[in-house]
Amino acid sequence: MREADQLEGVVVPEQNLAPLVGHLDARQRLEALVGGDRLPSAILLHGPQGIGKATLAFALARQIFIRTGDEEAARVDGQVVAGSHPNLYALRRQPKDGKGFYTVIRVDEVRDLRERLRRTRGRSGYRVAIVDAIDDCNPSAANALLKTLEEPPPETIFLLVSHRPGVLLPTIRSRCLSVALRPLADADLAEVLARARPDLPRSAVDHAVALAGGRPRRGIEAMALSDEGALAALRRWLSAPAQAPSAVHLALADQIVSGAGGAEASFAHDLLTRWLADEARAAALGGPGARRRLASANELWDKAHALFAEEESLNLDARQSLVVVFDAIRHHVQQTLVS
Repeated sequence: MREADQLEGVVVPEQNLAPLVGHLDARQRLEALVGGDRLPSAILLHGPQGIGKATLAFALARQIFIRTGDEEAARVDGQVVAGSHPNLYALRRQPKDGKGFYTVIRVDEVRDLRERLRRTRGRSGYRVAIVDAIDDCNPSAANALLKTLEEPPPETIFLLVSHRPGVLLPTIRSRCLSVALRPLADADLAEVLARARPDLPRSAVDHAVALAGGRPRRGIEAMALSDEGALAALRRWLSAPAQAPSAVHLALADQIVSGAGGAEASFAHDLLTRWLADEARAAALGGPGARRRLASANELWDKAHALFAEEESLNLDARQSLVVVFDAIRHHVQQTLVS
Protein backbone atom coordinates (compact mmCIF):
# COMPACT_ATOMS: atom_id res chain seq x y z
CA MET A 1 0.00 0.00 0.00
CA ARG A 2 1.47 3.35 -1.06
CA GLU A 3 -1.08 5.67 0.60
CA ALA A 4 -2.60 5.72 4.05
CA ASP A 5 -6.13 5.84 2.65
CA GLN A 6 -5.69 3.84 -0.57
CA LEU A 7 -8.78 1.95 -1.67
CA GLU A 8 -8.36 -1.73 -2.45
CA GLY A 9 -8.13 -2.35 -6.18
CA VAL A 10 -7.68 1.35 -7.04
CA VAL A 11 -4.36 2.64 -8.34
CA VAL A 12 -2.65 5.45 -6.47
CA PRO A 13 -2.62 8.87 -8.23
CA GLU A 14 0.93 8.61 -9.60
CA GLN A 15 0.05 5.34 -11.33
CA ASN A 16 -3.10 6.64 -12.98
CA LEU A 17 -2.29 7.37 -16.63
CA ALA A 18 -5.90 7.35 -17.83
CA PRO A 19 -7.08 10.55 -19.55
CA LEU A 20 -8.28 13.07 -16.99
CA VAL A 21 -12.02 13.65 -16.76
CA GLY A 22 -13.62 16.85 -15.48
CA HIS A 23 -11.99 19.93 -13.92
CA LEU A 24 -11.66 21.37 -17.42
CA ASP A 25 -11.28 25.03 -16.40
CA ALA A 26 -8.60 24.24 -13.84
CA ARG A 27 -6.75 21.96 -16.25
CA GLN A 28 -6.74 24.56 -19.00
CA ARG A 29 -5.48 27.20 -16.59
CA LEU A 30 -2.65 24.96 -15.40
CA GLU A 31 -1.74 23.77 -18.89
CA ALA A 32 -1.48 27.41 -20.00
CA LEU A 33 1.00 28.07 -17.19
CA VAL A 34 3.12 25.07 -18.19
CA GLY A 35 2.94 25.85 -21.91
CA GLY A 36 3.76 29.51 -21.38
CA ASP A 37 6.76 28.84 -19.14
CA ARG A 38 5.13 30.93 -16.39
CA LEU A 39 5.28 28.46 -13.55
CA PRO A 40 4.82 29.82 -10.03
CA SER A 41 6.86 28.41 -7.17
CA ALA A 42 3.78 26.88 -5.51
CA ILE A 43 0.25 25.91 -6.54
CA LEU A 44 -2.49 25.08 -4.05
CA LEU A 45 -4.99 22.59 -5.48
CA HIS A 46 -7.97 22.65 -3.15
CA GLY A 47 -11.48 21.25 -3.01
CA PRO A 48 -13.51 18.45 -1.39
CA GLN A 49 -11.70 15.22 -0.62
CA GLY A 50 -11.83 12.49 -3.23
CA ILE A 51 -12.46 14.59 -6.36
CA GLY A 52 -9.11 13.92 -8.08
CA LYS A 53 -6.80 16.67 -6.83
CA ALA A 54 -3.81 14.38 -6.30
CA THR A 55 -4.38 12.67 -9.66
CA LEU A 56 -4.34 16.09 -11.31
CA ALA A 57 -1.18 17.02 -9.38
CA PHE A 58 0.75 14.01 -10.68
CA ALA A 59 -0.57 14.56 -14.22
CA LEU A 60 0.64 18.17 -14.01
CA ALA A 61 4.03 16.98 -12.74
CA ARG A 62 4.40 14.75 -15.80
CA GLN A 63 3.55 17.68 -18.07
CA ILE A 64 6.16 19.84 -16.33
CA PHE A 65 8.85 17.18 -16.71
CA ILE A 66 8.05 16.72 -20.40
CA ARG A 67 7.96 20.48 -21.04
CA THR A 68 11.10 21.45 -19.11
CA GLY A 69 13.19 18.27 -19.38
CA ASP A 70 14.78 16.36 -22.23
CA GLU A 71 12.99 12.98 -22.11
CA GLU A 72 10.08 11.63 -24.10
CA ALA A 73 6.60 11.40 -22.57
CA ALA A 74 6.56 7.59 -22.41
CA ARG A 75 9.76 7.48 -20.36
CA VAL A 76 8.55 10.23 -18.03
CA ASP A 77 5.24 8.42 -17.52
CA GLY A 78 7.00 5.17 -16.75
CA GLN A 79 9.31 6.74 -14.19
CA VAL A 80 6.50 8.59 -12.42
CA VAL A 81 4.41 5.41 -12.25
CA ALA A 82 7.38 3.52 -10.81
CA GLY A 83 8.13 6.29 -8.32
CA SER A 84 11.65 6.57 -9.74
CA HIS A 85 11.69 9.96 -11.45
CA PRO A 86 14.64 11.77 -9.84
CA ASN A 87 12.96 15.19 -10.01
CA LEU A 88 9.73 14.11 -8.33
CA TYR A 89 9.21 14.25 -4.57
CA ALA A 90 6.00 13.11 -2.86
CA LEU A 91 5.36 14.01 0.76
CA ARG A 92 2.61 12.00 2.47
CA ARG A 93 1.83 10.39 5.79
CA GLN A 94 4.39 7.64 6.24
CA PRO A 95 3.93 4.01 7.29
CA LYS A 96 4.87 3.08 10.82
CA ASP A 97 7.51 0.49 11.57
CA GLY A 98 4.77 -1.82 12.73
CA LYS A 99 1.26 -1.61 11.31
CA GLY A 100 -0.62 1.30 9.80
CA PHE A 101 0.36 4.89 9.08
CA TYR A 102 1.17 7.97 11.10
CA THR A 103 -1.79 10.29 11.51
CA VAL A 104 0.20 13.39 10.47
CA ILE A 105 3.07 14.48 8.28
CA ARG A 106 5.90 15.12 10.75
CA VAL A 107 8.49 17.88 10.82
CA ASP A 108 11.39 15.46 10.24
CA GLU A 109 9.82 14.41 6.94
CA VAL A 110 9.58 18.03 5.80
CA ARG A 111 13.18 18.65 6.83
CA ASP A 112 14.24 15.58 4.88
CA LEU A 113 12.43 16.96 1.81
CA ARG A 114 14.17 20.31 2.22
CA GLU A 115 17.55 18.58 2.45
CA ARG A 116 16.89 16.53 -0.69
CA LEU A 117 15.90 19.67 -2.59
CA ARG A 118 19.21 21.30 -1.69
CA ARG A 119 21.11 18.59 -3.54
CA THR A 120 21.98 18.66 -7.22
CA ARG A 121 18.98 17.65 -9.26
CA GLY A 122 19.02 14.22 -10.84
CA ARG A 123 17.68 15.30 -14.22
CA SER A 124 17.46 18.44 -16.34
CA GLY A 125 14.31 20.50 -16.04
CA TYR A 126 12.11 21.46 -13.13
CA ARG A 127 11.72 19.54 -9.92
CA VAL A 128 8.22 18.98 -8.52
CA ALA A 129 7.35 18.38 -4.86
CA ILE A 130 3.79 17.16 -4.22
CA VAL A 131 2.40 17.42 -0.68
CA ASP A 132 -0.65 15.16 -0.43
CA ALA A 133 -2.26 16.45 1.65
CA ILE A 134 -0.84 19.57 3.26
CA ASP A 135 -3.76 19.39 5.72
CA ASP A 136 -1.95 16.40 7.27
CA CYS A 137 1.07 18.49 8.32
CA ASN A 138 1.27 19.02 12.07
CA PRO A 139 2.05 22.61 13.17
CA SER A 140 5.81 22.09 13.24
CA ALA A 141 5.78 20.48 9.80
CA ALA A 142 3.64 23.29 8.39
CA ASN A 143 6.03 25.93 9.70
CA ALA A 144 9.01 24.05 8.31
CA LEU A 145 7.31 23.83 4.91
CA LEU A 146 6.53 27.55 5.06
CA LYS A 147 10.24 28.34 5.36
CA THR A 148 10.89 26.44 2.14
CA LEU A 149 8.03 28.19 0.35
CA GLU A 150 9.43 31.56 1.46
CA GLU A 151 12.81 30.75 -0.13
CA PRO A 152 12.08 28.04 -2.71
CA PRO A 153 14.94 26.31 -4.52
CA PRO A 154 15.38 27.43 -8.14
CA GLU A 155 13.34 25.69 -10.84
CA THR A 156 11.27 23.86 -8.26
CA ILE A 157 7.49 23.90 -8.00
CA PHE A 158 5.42 22.77 -5.05
CA LEU A 159 1.99 21.28 -5.70
CA LEU A 160 0.04 21.37 -2.45
CA VAL A 161 -3.15 19.31 -2.21
CA SER A 162 -5.68 20.54 0.35
CA HIS A 163 -9.14 19.35 1.34
CA ARG A 164 -9.56 22.17 3.89
CA PRO A 165 -7.70 25.26 2.73
CA GLY A 166 -9.39 27.39 5.38
CA VAL A 167 -7.37 25.73 8.15
CA LEU A 168 -3.99 26.30 6.48
CA LEU A 169 -1.61 28.98 7.65
CA PRO A 170 -2.54 32.23 5.87
CA THR A 171 1.15 32.72 5.11
CA ILE A 172 1.22 29.40 3.24
CA ARG A 173 -1.89 30.28 1.23
CA SER A 174 -0.46 33.69 0.36
CA ARG A 175 2.60 32.10 -1.25
CA CYS A 176 0.60 29.84 -3.55
CA LEU A 177 -1.35 30.23 -6.74
CA SER A 178 -4.78 29.03 -5.65
CA VAL A 179 -6.67 26.68 -7.98
CA ALA A 180 -10.10 25.57 -6.76
CA LEU A 181 -11.51 22.23 -7.90
CA ARG A 182 -15.18 21.32 -7.65
CA PRO A 183 -17.02 17.98 -7.52
CA LEU A 184 -17.48 16.38 -10.93
CA ALA A 185 -20.64 16.67 -12.95
CA ASP A 186 -22.72 13.49 -12.95
CA ALA A 187 -21.82 12.62 -16.55
CA ASP A 188 -18.08 13.00 -15.85
CA LEU A 189 -18.34 10.99 -12.66
CA ALA A 190 -20.23 8.21 -14.45
CA GLU A 191 -17.42 8.03 -17.02
CA VAL A 192 -14.79 7.71 -14.29
CA LEU A 193 -16.73 5.03 -12.41
CA ALA A 194 -17.56 3.01 -15.52
CA ARG A 195 -13.87 3.04 -16.42
CA ALA A 196 -12.93 1.89 -12.90
CA ARG A 197 -15.50 -0.93 -12.84
CA PRO A 198 -16.36 -1.97 -16.41
CA ASP A 199 -17.81 -5.20 -15.03
CA LEU A 200 -20.74 -3.47 -13.34
CA PRO A 201 -24.08 -2.73 -15.04
CA ARG A 202 -25.06 0.85 -15.77
CA SER A 203 -27.67 0.73 -13.00
CA ALA A 204 -24.95 0.16 -10.40
CA VAL A 205 -22.91 3.05 -11.80
CA ASP A 206 -25.96 5.34 -11.74
CA HIS A 207 -26.65 4.33 -8.13
CA ALA A 208 -23.05 5.17 -7.18
CA VAL A 209 -23.25 8.53 -8.96
CA ALA A 210 -26.38 9.38 -6.97
CA LEU A 211 -24.56 8.64 -3.71
CA ALA A 212 -21.16 10.13 -4.46
CA GLY A 213 -21.91 13.84 -4.67
CA GLY A 214 -19.47 14.35 -7.55
CA ARG A 215 -16.55 12.64 -5.76
CA PRO A 216 -14.97 9.69 -7.60
CA ARG A 217 -13.54 8.23 -4.42
CA ARG A 218 -16.98 8.07 -2.81
CA GLY A 219 -18.39 6.68 -6.04
CA ILE A 220 -15.91 3.82 -6.02
CA GLU A 221 -16.79 3.10 -2.39
CA ALA A 222 -20.50 3.23 -3.28
CA MET A 223 -20.11 0.66 -6.05
CA ALA A 224 -19.28 -1.90 -3.38
CA LEU A 225 -22.77 -1.43 -1.90
CA SER A 226 -26.05 -2.86 -3.09
CA ASP A 227 -28.14 -0.57 -5.27
CA GLU A 228 -31.31 -2.00 -3.72
CA GLY A 229 -30.43 -1.78 -0.04
CA ALA A 230 -30.86 0.69 2.78
CA LEU A 231 -29.56 3.68 0.83
CA ALA A 232 -32.07 3.14 -1.96
CA ALA A 233 -34.78 3.07 0.71
CA LEU A 234 -33.44 6.30 2.20
CA ARG A 235 -33.47 8.01 -1.19
CA ARG A 236 -37.08 6.98 -1.68
CA TRP A 237 -37.97 8.29 1.76
CA LEU A 238 -36.27 11.64 1.11
CA SER A 239 -38.33 12.07 -2.04
CA ALA A 240 -41.49 12.31 0.11
CA PRO A 241 -40.59 12.40 3.82
CA ALA A 242 -43.97 13.72 4.95
CA GLN A 243 -45.89 10.74 3.62
CA ALA A 244 -44.28 7.92 5.59
CA PRO A 245 -45.47 7.30 9.17
CA SER A 246 -43.02 7.84 12.02
CA ALA A 247 -42.91 4.09 12.64
CA VAL A 248 -40.94 3.73 9.41
CA HIS A 249 -38.05 5.78 10.82
CA LEU A 250 -36.79 3.21 13.30
CA ALA A 251 -36.88 0.40 10.74
CA LEU A 252 -35.03 2.55 8.20
CA ALA A 253 -32.41 3.56 10.77
CA ASP A 254 -31.91 -0.09 11.75
CA GLN A 255 -31.50 -1.08 8.10
CA ILE A 256 -28.90 1.66 7.52
CA VAL A 257 -26.82 1.06 10.64
CA SER A 258 -26.74 -2.74 10.33
CA GLY A 259 -25.55 -2.76 6.69
CA ALA A 260 -22.10 -3.07 5.12
CA GLY A 261 -19.99 -2.63 8.23
CA GLY A 262 -20.96 0.99 8.79
CA ALA A 263 -20.37 2.12 5.21
CA GLU A 264 -24.06 2.69 4.58
CA ALA A 265 -24.32 4.92 7.67
CA SER A 266 -21.56 7.13 6.28
CA PHE A 267 -23.34 7.45 2.95
CA ALA A 268 -26.63 8.06 4.76
CA HIS A 269 -25.04 11.05 6.48
CA ASP A 270 -23.94 12.32 3.06
CA LEU A 271 -27.40 11.91 1.55
CA LEU A 272 -29.08 13.64 4.46
CA THR A 273 -26.56 16.49 4.46
CA ARG A 274 -27.05 17.06 0.74
CA TRP A 275 -30.85 17.01 1.13
CA LEU A 276 -30.58 19.59 3.91
CA ALA A 277 -28.27 21.78 1.81
CA ASP A 278 -30.61 21.59 -1.18
CA GLU A 279 -33.60 22.41 1.03
CA ALA A 280 -31.88 25.44 2.57
CA ARG A 281 -30.81 26.63 -0.89
CA ALA A 282 -34.34 26.28 -2.26
CA ALA A 283 -35.76 28.16 0.70
CA ALA A 284 -33.20 30.96 0.31
CA LEU A 285 -34.24 31.37 -3.33
CA GLY A 286 -37.91 31.39 -2.40
CA GLY A 287 -38.03 35.07 -1.57
CA PRO A 288 -39.75 36.80 1.38
CA GLY A 289 -42.57 34.26 1.39
CA ALA A 290 -40.17 31.47 2.27
CA ARG A 291 -38.64 33.03 5.39
CA ARG A 292 -40.30 30.53 7.72
CA ARG A 293 -39.11 27.66 5.55
CA LEU A 294 -35.57 29.06 5.47
CA ALA A 295 -35.45 29.55 9.24
CA SER A 296 -36.68 25.99 9.76
CA ALA A 297 -34.18 24.60 7.22
CA ASN A 298 -31.27 26.42 8.89
CA GLU A 299 -32.32 25.15 12.31
CA LEU A 300 -32.58 21.64 10.89
CA TRP A 301 -29.12 21.91 9.30
CA ASP A 302 -27.54 22.96 12.62
CA LYS A 303 -29.33 20.20 14.52
CA ALA A 304 -28.32 17.44 12.12
CA HIS A 305 -24.68 18.52 11.93
CA ALA A 306 -24.43 18.75 15.71
CA LEU A 307 -25.93 15.27 16.10
CA PHE A 308 -23.62 13.70 13.51
CA ALA A 309 -20.56 15.42 15.02
CA GLU A 310 -21.45 14.23 18.52
CA GLU A 311 -22.15 10.73 17.21
CA GLU A 312 -18.65 10.55 15.74
CA SER A 313 -16.74 12.19 18.58
CA LEU A 314 -18.63 10.60 21.51
CA ASN A 315 -19.50 7.27 19.86
CA LEU A 316 -23.22 7.81 20.35
CA ASP A 317 -26.00 5.53 19.10
CA ALA A 318 -26.12 5.99 15.32
CA ARG A 319 -29.68 4.65 15.14
CA GLN A 320 -30.97 7.24 17.55
CA SER A 321 -29.22 10.07 15.69
CA LEU A 322 -30.80 9.00 12.41
CA VAL A 323 -34.27 8.67 13.94
CA VAL A 324 -34.04 12.16 15.43
CA VAL A 325 -33.00 13.61 12.06
CA PHE A 326 -35.74 11.69 10.22
CA ASP A 327 -38.36 12.99 12.65
CA ALA A 328 -37.05 16.54 12.30
CA ILE A 329 -37.09 16.42 8.50
CA ARG A 330 -40.62 15.01 8.47
CA HIS A 331 -41.80 17.75 10.84
CA HIS A 332 -40.07 20.43 8.75
CA VAL A 333 -41.72 19.23 5.55
CA GLN A 334 -45.15 18.93 7.16
CA GLN A 335 -44.93 22.41 8.64
CA THR A 336 -43.41 24.32 5.72
CA LEU A 337 -43.97 22.44 2.47
CA VAL A 338 -47.19 20.47 2.80
CA SER A 339 -50.37 22.51 2.48
